[in-house]
Amino acid sequence: MTILYSFRRCPYAMRARLSIALSNKSVHLREIILKHKPEAMIQVSPKGTVPVLIEKDGHVIDESLDVMKWALEDSELLLSTTASMYLLIEENDHVFKGWLDKYKYADRYPENTELYYREQGELFLERLEQQLSTSRMLFSDEYSLADLAILPFIRQFAFVNIEWFNQSKYQHVKHWLTTFIDSELFLSIMKKYPTWLDSNQDISFPER
Repeated sequence: MTILYSFRRCPYAMRARLSIALSNKSVHLREIILKHKPEAMIQVSPKGTVPVLIEKDGHVIDESLDVMKWALEDSELLLSTTASMYLLIEENDHVFKGWLDKYKYADRYPENTELYYREQGELFLERLEQQLSTSRMLFSDEYSLADLAILPFIRQFAFVNIEWFNQSKYQHVKHWLTTFIDSELFLSIMKKYPTWLDSNQDISFPER
């Protein structure tokens, strides 16, 4: 069986689950708590982050974007992914994510203020706002790999201070995020499951 170690609120794990939910594949989900990582996961992926996917033959995939590619291989969604989409995902992962972490945990980074970190993150929101001014999603009216990869991080950024976000100037980003959060796709990947450590029972995901 194919196993996926996941943590419900982790945006990297979310993007993996989103892709699996859209694919014709299924996995045995093991919901974990990051403070109590199971030894079985650490043995196959010592870096200790989620998602971790273990294929039936034992091959391990422990980078979220690679899990997405595994889930969507040969799909039109993956085949239509362009260099521009990958560049936007790279900016999310290697620039925006750093500011997001500092904004969310500003007390750990006292060298600057929470406002400063938010303003740095807003540079990416401004980029997305412009991108969304001509279509419902980032590159067209349908989800692309970039939307699925980036939306979980924008959700996390928004909820650091949801009152501020709701009053912000990013009208297109807000609509894009709300559409995503209200979608059946998002709701389907955010169901609460018992932690695997407590039950040691795998859960079939997605529920078909």
